[in-house]
Amino acid sequence: MSKLHLVFGGRVSDPQGLDFTDLHNLDVVGLYPDYKSAEKAWRSAAQRTVDDAEMKYVVVHLHKLLQPDSE
Repeated sequence: MSKLHLVFGGRVSDPQGLDFTDLHNLDVVGLYPDYKSAEKAWRSAAQRTVDDAEMKYVVVHLHKLLQPDSE
């Protein structure tokens, strides 16, 4: 199984948390087959919004959600 990663972001209520305030307007950057390419996409998206403290981008390890016992 490939190690799928999802990169997305959006407005959060607290910059230190993950409570996204508007789920209908999340910015889905994309799906990536490995962490290295996901991290590169995450850095690029996060850098575009570096001056906006309420915008947060994350990398989700989808492979860990799909098969949690495989690692």
